[in-house]
Formats: sequence, structure tokens, C-alpha cells
Amino acid sequence: MKKRIAALLFCPLLALAACQSQPAAGPEAAADAASQKSVTVNSTEQVSVVPDIAEIVYSIQTQGADAQTCQADNSAAADQVVALLAQLGVEENSIRTTGYYLNPLYDWSGSMQVLTGYEAVTTLTISDLSMDQVGEVLTRSVDAGVNNIQSISYLSSEYDDAYQEALSLAVAAAREKAMALAQAEGCSVGEILSIQETSGYTEARYNDGALAQAALSNAAAEESVSIMPGELDIEASVIVEFAMQAGGEAE
Repeated sequence: MKKRIAALLFCPLLALAACQSQPAAGPEAAADAASQKSVTVNSTEQVSVVPDIAEIVYSIQTQGADAQTCQADNSAAADQVVALLAQLGVEENSIRTTGYYLNPLYDWSGSMQVLTGYEAVTTLTISDLSMDQVGEVLTRSVDAGVNNIQSISYLSSEYDDAYQEALSLAVAAAREKAMALAQAEGCSVGEILSIQETSGYTEARYNDGALAQAALSNAAAEESVSIMPGELDIEASVIVEFAMQAGGEAE
């Protein structure tokens, strides 16, 4: 019984000795904690480029008293437009049929709906057009049978290079922001701990609705349309975490 009491008394002594053996937090430990601080910032930058590629989406709408005649007329008009595009030098793989429908038309003015005919619509998407082709393609296509221009979009073949440049600018701007925040804490900015791309990598484009309307109006007056593509803004966004170091100048 005495040996058991002695063992129980010895355990608290071991615990006390273990606590006393741990080093007290000093200036070096505080410096280590400061050196593990970080600062996280987000940044967005953009690069402007002149578009050199266009994409046109337009359609041929026809109406007829019966479905067969309406469909035949629409197909003939669409074939005429496609033949024109080939004549103008548009590559075959740049021409796609992206929509087609045939619908009945009704007269709703009376108490009962009355079938009056049918409407057929074929939608064509013309991609990878050089800018110097756009005006003639629009004008001649309307002459050939196109009667609805849905969109004209401008793009750049230099998108990839411009996006990479915007990413680099965004990271550089993030470091400048981090330096300002770190200096406010009396610290300097160290290495990058993590970096995240938050912008969506999508092909930049903008639509020219005014040109679409002008193309239809000018074609009726037998006038060509002028193209003024302007610039595309290609944007990149990042979130960057930097290490902060106690004292010193920002890197």
C-alpha cells in the first residue's frame, strides 16, 4: 500500500518538471510569428487590342401559302446566300447553319384562328471573317436574300497573347497593393504563397448592333456599310497571397 502512494506522489512531480522544461516565448519566437504573416489581395487589369476578326449571325425568312412551297423557297434563298459567300472567298468551314424552323401562320383577328400560311427561317453563322470582308459580305448577303441580321461580333486573333499580358499586369498590380498594406503594418512583402486566376478565360468580343441595322437600311438604298471596329478590352483577374516579413523594405 505504501508503494502505491509513493507512485501517485511521483506523477505530479513529473508533470511539473515537464512544464518547467518548456522554453518561454521570447523575442525570437515573436519574430517567427511575425514572419509567418501574410497579406492577400485581388487585382484586375486589362489590355486593349484592335479586333481583326468578325462573326455574323443572320437569317433568311420566307413565307408561303403551303409548307412545301415555303420550305422550298427558303432553301433556295439559303443556297443562294451560301453560294455568294463562297464567291466572296469565305471558307466553307466558316459557314454553319445554326438554326432552322418552319411554323404555321394564323390570323387571330376574328373569333377563331385561321391558318393563313407558313414561315420558314434558316439562320447562318459566318465566322472568321477578316474585317475588310465584313462590309461587302453584309451588303451582298442582304441583296441575295438575308432579311434579318441578328448580330455582328468583333474578336481578336491576338486574344491569347493579350490575355497573358493582362495576367502579368494583374500580378504586378497585386504586389503593389500588397506592399502598401504591408508597409502600413511596418512589414515588407516577401514571396508569393498562393495565386488564383479568377477571371474566366473566354474569347473577348463585342456586338455591333448599330451596324446590323445600318446594313439592312443601306442595302435597301444600295449603299455599302462602313466598319469601325474600335477596340476590345481583354481583362484578367487574380487573387494573390504574399508572405509578410517584419521590418525591412518591400521587395
